[in-house]
Amino acid sequence: MATTKNAQIRYKTLDQCFGNQHKKFFISDLIAYCSQVLSEYFMEEVSISRRQIFDDMNFMKSEAGFSAPIESYKEGRRTYYRYAEPDFSILKKPISNNEREHLIEALETLNRLNALSGFDWVNSLQAKLNDQLQLEKMQQPIIEFEENTYLKGLNFLNPLYQYIAKKITIEVVYKSFKSEVPYKNLLSPYFLKQYNNRWFLFAWNHRVEKIQNLALDRIVSIDSRNEEFKPQDINFTDYFDEIIGVTNEWDKPVEKISIRLSPEILPYVQSKPLHGSQKVKDSILHLEVKINYELKSLILSFGEAMTVLSPPKLVEEIKNTIQKMKNNY
Repeated sequence: MATTKNAQIRYKTLDQCFGNQHKKFFISDLIAYCSQVLSEYFMEEVSISRRQIFDDMNFMKSEAGFSAPIESYKEGRRTYYRYAEPDFSILKKPISNNEREHLIEALETLNRLNALSGFDWVNSLQAKLNDQLQLEKMQQPIIEFEENTYLKGLNFLNPLYQYIAKKITIEVVYKSFKSEVPYKNLLSPYFLKQYNNRWFLFAWNHRVEKIQNLALDRIVSIDSRNEEFKPQDINFTDYFDEIIGVTNEWDKPVEKISIRLSPEILPYVQSKPLHGSQKVKDSILHLEVKINYELKSLILSFGEAMTVLSPPKLVEEIKNTIQKMKNNY
């Protein structure tokens, strides 16, 4: 268990407790809550000592920590703890000069990774860190990243990551958009992927005996199970090379898709390829992918700027969808 990560989680957990002006947290409550949060995070039994909680409080109150205004209040023979300033939170505290120096060093290290294959994400992370470092000076951000902070299911990301890393079979209670009631799935989890601002779990479904993807925002609950984990030999790079999006049906073939592009969107598609197989010649977009929901949704999102030429069955599917849309008006 990472000691630094353990401490970070404890500080954030205690911060929540001390900031709660409606509940009294006695030392026994703080021990129990921190132990619970850590156990859930690391998916193993974690016990925090009384001494550890007091050491954490002393650090949080110190200048080296967060200068947190933690006060003790007597209630009979017991003592509870709370912030004297209701609006205080360690998450709102500006970074220290020492932290700033560490971040700058981290940015310099990231600069050296930019040219390496597979580290394209560094550019985005660099921009975000730079923006945060400048924010305290300028008080106005100069860049914004596309993310949905209200998206449901993000709390399942870390537990699922841990289950995948430890090869643990899980039971997922899931409620799809098509189902009125939740249902249980016994799964061997393999992979997590973000697409179109949503997160998806790819796992082996023990009942239907095939790989499925489940949207995290439709998951109700997750729990570990003792059933044997089914190993996988899937190369997920190859898996996603066959599709746009996340839906890959094994019984469907990869097909050659041809789409006429309007002059208006031609530069856009050329500068932002829709897929690794993309080729554009004489305003015709050529793709080699499986036909799935995400491909059709993408085509329809461009409206009249895209015209599917082949294969014929995709032409018909798009025509039928457009006709149904037309009938709505």
